[in-house]
Amino acid sequence: MPRIDKFEDLKIWQDARVFCQDIFRITNYDNFSKDFRLKDQIKASSGSIMDNISEGFERDGNKEFVQFLSIAKGSCGESRSQLYRALDYSYITQNEFEILQQKTIELSKELKGFIQYLKNTEMRGNKYK
Repeated sequence: MPRIDKFEDLKIWQDARVFCQDIFRITNYDNFSKDFRLKDQIKASSGSIMDNISEGFERDGNKEFVQFLSIAKGSCGESRSQLYRALDYSYITQNEFEILQQKTIELSKELKGFIQYLKNTEMRGNKYK
């Protein structure tokens, strides 16, 4: 794995950012934009994915990074659940739901894999050097 000096270089953070942008786009749809509670919830949970990845990275240690990646994974599941509500309320189409649902599944798998990598690697982060 090449050296990563900033969280913006992490593919998983980049993927989470794209997902967050997708959520922002759909929450601007007419009916969705008027459901302030669900709109705010899904924007917060999708943003939490990328934010927790970055916060964990900045902690400089694997143990804390794993903890924040776990929180990000939970936010990913929360976003997926909220997508079901958006579909059930007819705020998004079935096709949009399936595309975004698949993104959450992929993000969750990436997060799980990254967590496993950090738990098993000999490298322990900057604070252990």
